[in-house]
Amino acid sequence: MTVLDPKEVADDLDGWTGGDDFITKVFRFDDFAQAFGWMTRIAILADKMDHHPEWFNVYNRVDVTLTTHDAGGVTEKDVTLAKAMEQATQ
Repeated sequence: MTVLDPKEVADDLDGWTGGDDFITKVFRFDDFAQAFGWMTRIAILADKMDHHPEWFNVYNRVDVTLTTHDAGGVTEKDVTLAKAMEQATQ
């Protein structure tokens, strides 16, 4: 797996920020049910991809961090999952 520059990756994604070896974003929803429903849809997709996000949820907010631990940084797997997350909010 090729490790990508997190800051360059984040620049190409809406609202994402790049760190040392990760990308991150805060998603906000109307309420807890919408946030949890979105997380459920993403969890099913992530499991199929065998690529699982680090995330934290409080009420209508979901903080997401993506990195590919096996590769030691951001890879195309993270980009694919980030784009799927964006698509699922629309």
